[in-house]
Amino acid sequence: MIHEELSGKIIGAAMAVLNPVHYRGELIGNLVPDLIVYNAVIVDPKVVACFTETHVAQMIGYLNITGLDLAVLINFKNARLEWKRVLRPQQTEEAGEADLQI
Repeated sequence: MIHEELSGKIIGAAMAVLNPVHYRGELIGNLVPDLIVYNAVIVDPKVVACFTETHVAQMIGYLNITGLDLAVLINFKNARLEWKRVLRPQQTEEAGEADLQI
């Protein structure tokens, strides 16, 4: 759907880019984000009633795997376009420990 609309219309738009996913040094699969623009922003189109924490968590995972810092969720379900910006969390000083402070 969106791939056909954006194909050739946005300079720097890349579709179906394979990103290898490793766990403990072993390849466990590949991530293929819907759309990456200018090799800087992941765009994930949705048709959902509303965005959930699961959608945000998925985008954070995509950002961590690709090494990019910005993703945009776009919702086409309603008459008014909805979007949400998602930023990759910054690493804490002690790698591997979650920063639970708000």
